[in-house]
Amino acid sequence: MLEASLSQLEQLVSDLVQHNQALLSSNESLKAELASARDENDSLQLNLMEQEEKHGATAARIQALVERVSAGPVSA
Repeated sequence: MLEASLSQLEQLVSDLVQHNQALLSSNESLKAELASARDENDSLQLNLMEQEEKHGATAARIQALVERVSAGPVSA
């Protein structure tokens, strides 16, 4: 009986070690994916800020043109 219990315990320990290795591998993969997602997010946020700046400048130019047209006729 003791031998059977010891054999079962050895098998359980072996299974746990294998499961731990699988979890460690999965964890490393998830860390890499997270780093990649963070890099992509940073890039997208920077792109968004650049686009907002461009749109702001364009809106200001349009507003200036609208104000010029609203000011009345231009004499040549």
